[in-house]
Amino acid sequence: MKAYLFGWNPLKFKWEDIDNDIKKLQATGTFKDNWSAIAHKSIQPGDRAFIVRLGIEPKGIFASGVVSSDPFPAFRQGRHYYRVEVALDVLLNPDKEPILTLDILKAGNLTAQNWTPQASGISIKPDLVEELEALWQDFLLNKGDIGNF
Repeated sequence: MKAYLFGWNPLKFKWEDIDNDIKKLQATGTFKDNWSAIAHKSIQPGDRAFIVRLGIEPKGIFASGVVSSDPFPAFRQGRHYYRVEVALDVLLNPDKEPILTLDILKAGNLTAQNWTPQASGISIKPDLVEELEALWQDFLLNKGDIGNF
């Protein structure tokens, strides 16, 4: 399975309604949003998506989902770029609950991946996807026990 890493920096874009979006996800089982995708030539619907918080602590993965659209062109602040829609299956509020921090992601084999990209929607190295998915699922099962992480 292919997977992509999308970046969110709260210093550049406030997610003021994240708590309401979490409630929508809990109520319906999914929440769709669109994200900038630098890898627009290779990304496809069905690919796995992970969202990483950058800019301020805590930094790390706080959301996951599946790409649910083909890339589409967008225009903002005088520049053209591509976006994709992502159907989130997990969304955590990094200011209120634990996330999968960069300290954890920068250990073992996962050090081969850039977890703090300058561009959103970069490819996650194929040989790391399975390990990342296992780590994320384990984190979600045990996030109440912070001592494990």
